[in-house]
Amino acid sequence: MKDMHNKTIYELEEISQKIRNKILETVSKNGGHLSSSLGATDLIVAMHHVFDAEKDPFIFDVSHQAYPHKLLTGRWEQFDTLRQFGGMCGYTDPEESKYDYYKAGHSSTSISLAVGAAKAISLNKENRIPVAFIGDGSMTAGMVYEAMNELGDKGYPVVIILNDNEMSIARPTGAVSKYLSNTMTSPFYYRVKNSVKKMLDVLPEGAGYVPKKFDEKMRRLFTPGILFEELGIEYIGPIDGHNMELIVEKLKLAKEMKKPVLVHAQTTKGKGYEIAEGHKEKWHGVGAFDLQTGKSLKKSGSIPATKIYSDALLKLASEDQKVVGVTAAMPSGTGLSPLIESFPDRFWDVAIAEQHAVTSMGPLAKEGFKPFCTIYSTFLQRGYDQVIHDIALMDLGVAFAIDRAGIVGEDGETHQGAFDISYLRAIPNMTLCAPYNKTGLEKIIKFAADFSKPLAFRYPRGVFMVEDEDVPDYELGKSYMVNEGKDILFIGYGNGVGRAIQTAQYLEDANPAILDLRFVKPLDEDMLKRLAKEYKHWFVFSDSAKMGGVGSAILEFLSQESIDDIYLESFEYDDNFIRHGKTSLIEESLGILPEQLAQKINNKIKKG
Repeated sequence: MKDMHNKTIYELEEISQKIRNKILETVSKNGGHLSSSLGATDLIVAMHHVFDAEKDPFIFDVSHQAYPHKLLTGRWEQFDTLRQFGGMCGYTDPEESKYDYYKAGHSSTSISLAVGAAKAISLNKENRIPVAFIGDGSMTAGMVYEAMNELGDKGYPVVIILNDNEMSIARPTGAVSKYLSNTMTSPFYYRVKNSVKKMLDVLPEGAGYVPKKFDEKMRRLFTPGILFEELGIEYIGPIDGHNMELIVEKLKLAKEMKKPVLVHAQTTKGKGYEIAEGHKEKWHGVGAFDLQTGKSLKKSGSIPATKIYSDALLKLASEDQKVVGVTAAMPSGTGLSPLIESFPDRFWDVAIAEQHAVTSMGPLAKEGFKPFCTIYSTFLQRGYDQVIHDIALMDLGVAFAIDRAGIVGEDGETHQGAFDISYLRAIPNMTLCAPYNKTGLEKIIKFAADFSKPLAFRYPRGVFMVEDEDVPDYELGKSYMVNEGKDILFIGYGNGVGRAIQTAQYLEDANPAILDLRFVKPLDEDMLKRLAKEYKHWFVFSDSAKMGGVGSAILEFLSQESIDDIYLESFEYDDNFIRHGKTSLIEESLGILPEQLAQKINNKIKKG
């Protein structure tokens, strides 16, 4: 990296190819974000050539495309540990390297961060320039325009590199994406451009000023430049994001302008790996795969919870035309793709706009429809005010299907679904419930469809922890006794019931009663009062944060009822962010594998 500034264009192109080869070699073994990093490689190599990573803040939006940046900043050998437990993070992380300016994992934050960095640089009177690297998918979120609105007004020197590959994660949604990608293909623009060119060819030297200015104005009108320049941001582009010489030229120009500048580069996602080029969601985030064929190395097994949800909701939507739904740029990840394809007028992908997704479902509920708002636990955080202000406050019957609840593995701390119980439980009018197996998830969808108030149900990434079995239908605020048992009580919520069942199998001399809590809001108070008379040792299992979580809800109830003779221990997550890695290794590090929990409980029993 130290001599990147002195490289020739040819050498920069060679570096790009070496980086792509390294990314392909590593991601094919470890999994990761493939096509985004391959497509961004040339831009990032040029970025390191023109700007100074030693002092300039390099800010990557989402940062899933920052693999080339990692490889250029002293992490070539370490890169083989990408996304592995104890290894390199799949996103930027200042704890990993001083060259990673900010932790990231969610979209559309980069320009706000760049504005904040520019303010600090200005106050310190330093000669540094923030560089924000953002994809066209992230441009669909409102926070980007909030940041550009201030940036254009204040005029801080900031360079924004817009990586336009006509994709976010899935195919892009919305007018902004179409505007970025389609304006330069306008037949009318080309007719005008050719006419101006012919005029310039026949005019004498020096007489072409007016046509040239007219051409410039027309270009501004028919390119996205008018959008950004009206916000006070200088626009350069669109340029070929794989033409190294052109990229370097334009980035140098942007750097010298000492004002807000956006360089619009058009790229091919998956560039350099023909199998991935031109594909959409499939190659965004991948598991291990065969590099020669592109085929996944993952073995098929039990049905993932997302697939169960997708199939059940599709069946419900086929039977009831009032069932509608939304997701935010994750149609495949949330299982909504089949519904969007089957019912395009009733199911929508609104792009990376969780706030809009949540709020837009409110009027549908008000007008007599049944909305299912399907968003990952970690991404629903981005629509929190909207859940409160636009759904719960109105007491509208929107069902929130919370995918990726609990530990999600290699994506790490920005993506772990730890907090949804804690942040939703405090909201008035909100009902919270969770299934622990396939049949339970199918039945909870039916319950949600008939429920007229705000409701959220969570389910894990991957498969449930236990095999399927029949369970009773859901009844508001009612729990289900999985096993009567004796001596001690296991209380499970959602996938935590499966963890409780597995833990019980490792116990030495105890046959615990196992309660499927089902609802953490409202609690089954009658059942808890009865169990408080029979069992004095309670153990809580839930894949969620301990603070404000299931154990907390139960302790609040016990305190309210003045029940003070219960020993309760919660095996929820402690008050820390959870790092990345294989889920089983993370759980082992947290001490929550069933065999580890059983050992803790055995020790408690022995001590009395």
